[in-house]
Amino acid sequence: MLSVRVMPCLLLRRRGLVKTVKFKDAAYIGDPINTVRIFNEMEVDELVFLDITASPENKAPQFDLIEEIANECFMPFGYGGGLRSLDDIHRLFDLGAEKAVLNTVAIKNPNLVSEAARRFGSQSVIVSIDARRNLWGRYQVHGNGGRENTKLDPVEYAVRMANAGAGEILITAMDRDGTFSGYDLELTRSVAEAVSVPVIACGGAGTLPDFQKAVWDGRAAAVAAGSLFIYQGAHRAVLVNYPKPEQLQSLFDRP
Repeated sequence: MLSVRVMPCLLLRRRGLVKTVKFKDAAYIGDPINTVRIFNEMEVDELVFLDITASPENKAPQFDLIEEIANECFMPFGYGGGLRSLDDIHRLFDLGAEKAVLNTVAIKNPNLVSEAARRFGSQSVIVSIDARRNLWGRYQVHGNGGRENTKLDPVEYAVRMANAGAGEILITAMDRDGTFSGYDLELTRSVAEAVSVPVIACGGAGTLPDFQKAVWDGRAAAVAAGSLFIYQGAHRAVLVNYPKPEQLQSLFDRP
């Protein structure tokens, strides 16, 4: 078992996997079930699936697809997108998911975070925060798939969500998404230092040493990435990949 969780973050658009750049230009990259099978063989720690169309299109979770994923997935996985009630979350867990990822609904109905934590345990609830800088350099939280600027400060919002019962915070730097430019360490560190729950860094991983920087410099407890595990080479050929456990462990072993 790795000392730091390293998880692929997979974006769903309807029944296909896609990859975005700065939350735009979603490109189809493959079938989620086949991708799960590949990650099974690669001894992946954990998976996160985020349906990027559910909230913008006001759709319910794809429970049939979630069941298919659960039947194939050998590792723990979390799912976000379209979860709007305790009944939705209960059904998600009944199908085999371990964690519910709440984003837009947490902004609109923070009580759901508290209710879910009380009923299912904080360890089952991840609050996902998408943030980017405004023209004046201030970070602000965006909801609805990155389409709506809430004007919320991500650090203050993360503290509220942790106090509400979130067991983990998934912080995504929107401007780094799909760019291979490295994590936003300032954003990650500011959130991690403000909350007592684990923080998962997401958005921008381009090389394996970026994972180390997110943990050592960004104070993240875990790291998530998309493009790094999906693309290969300068031309971004789709090739699902994941480092060997010993490669990852060596990153986090401090001298």
